[in-house]
Amino acid sequence: MNDEIHDDPVLRYRYRFSREGDVLHVEIWADPGGGVTIEHYHPTIEERFRVLEGQVTFRADGDTRVAGPGDEVVVPPGVRHTFRNTGTDVAHLTTEAEPALELQEFLERAAALGRAGAYTRHGIPKGFGALLEAAEFADRYRDTVVFTANTFPPPALQPILLGPLARLQRRRAERSAA
Repeated sequence: MNDEIHDDPVLRYRYRFSREGDVLHVEIWADPGGGVTIEHYHPTIEERFRVLEGQVTFRADGDTRVAGPGDEVVVPPGVRHTFRNTGTDVAHLTTEAEPALELQEFLERAAALGRAGAYTRHGIPKGFGALLEAAEFADRYRDTVVFTANTFPPPALQPILLGPLARLQRRRAERSAA
């Protein structure tokens, strides 16, 4: 396991990664109230969560399940989901994501955007520059993660709106690098 711990201050959790073939292992520590609270799905990734310590509430396809130490939750590809530490102490859990695709890169970049103050706790970009950066981010990883119902733009409009905004952001980044 890689010892580097990544901190996402907006979603209030920390994690580290290891890889075994096409399986990404993620060890997670979520503060009370923290977790992946923005509804999303993975088009082709299955996630298998196991709670080691604490109480974690999972929502998957509209169903809610409270899990404690030793409990496992499997989220198949295409299923909308979130998870939140609903206990009073730090929750410790692991997940296996298969196939891994670019999930590690996605999570690392999401945490970096959070540390940079680019978006709110609910995933709303703070300002036009952050909106463009979020559009480029969502467009880049659209085969790995799709944001759903409680997000803007809605999933049906994401392919139409994110592409042009992502291209604009890429052009801005190229100009500032030159």
